[in-house]
Amino acid sequence: MSPFSFTPSFMGVPHRTEIGDAKAAILGIPFDCGTHPQRVGSRLGPAAIREQSHLLRAYDWTTGINPIEALGVIDVGDAQVVSSDVDAAYPVIERAVEAIASRRAVPVTLGGDGAIALPEMRALHRIYPELVTVHIDAHTDAYPVPGYNTATPFARAVEEGLVDPRRSFQVGMRGSTMVPGVHDHGLKLGYTVIPMDQLLATGIAATFADISARIGDRPVYLCYDMDFFDPSVAPGVCTPTWGGASAREGLAALAACGGLNLVGVSINTVSPPHDVGGMSALLAATVALNSLHMIARQRQATAR
Repeated sequence: MSPFSFTPSFMGVPHRTEIGDAKAAILGIPFDCGTHPQRVGSRLGPAAIREQSHLLRAYDWTTGINPIEALGVIDVGDAQVVSSDVDAAYPVIERAVEAIASRRAVPVTLGGDGAIALPEMRALHRIYPELVTVHIDAHTDAYPVPGYNTATPFARAVEEGLVDPRRSFQVGMRGSTMVPGVHDHGLKLGYTVIPMDQLLATGIAATFADISARIGDRPVYLCYDMDFFDPSVAPGVCTPTWGGASAREGLAALAACGGLNLVGVSINTVSPPHDVGGMSALLAATVALNSLHMIARQRQATAR
């Protein structure tokens, strides 16, 4: 049975479950743990992002590249998951991501909450054993708590040996946490943790230039949590946290990842029931499109 089911496609790209010669594929992961006491709804994120994506245009206005054409982008639909059932959902997510990455296409996933990062990293690690991660988020999602949930995917990833934390980065952390010691635990796991105030003090360009230099050509899983943005520009997220990036800053941070060897991109935590006019979903769709632009430029440079 195919791990995918039909949904309207991202930016109208072909819907196809066979990867074929596509170099990138959109995958929806309509999963959330369903445990937040006030905000449940990111399972609806993939549909909302796809809907808003039809406001976008493919061509990069500076380079003239159309990544949809350059990469032969397809939309494979949604992984067939049941929200709130972690045990059942994780293997499905792993198979869906692996079906794309095993063909050396880049999975660009639309979440879903942050818990989907762990099965994504499991799948990518099987294909890219030297995997590292750049995690852009208001939270480390590597809390010193047990279990499998939105607070732990990046902790479990280190414990399972899925990423090399010495060359992995957590960027944009801020705000309050549900338990003490979160920052120190991230450091203990081996991550370089760059809080939002440090990012802004050092500068986005300088910070990510250092990240790129330290990662080199290692395969990178880029996890972009939409609550990196300030709630003033992205209100419809799972855990809105004030003091975040403006739209310009958030997109600049994404663009600064352009020199990385991206083998997987995850855009998550859009929660449509809490969105305003679809603005968070539209911003997430823009992050997805800009990621495709980066992958297209990367492939173009490698082919020279």
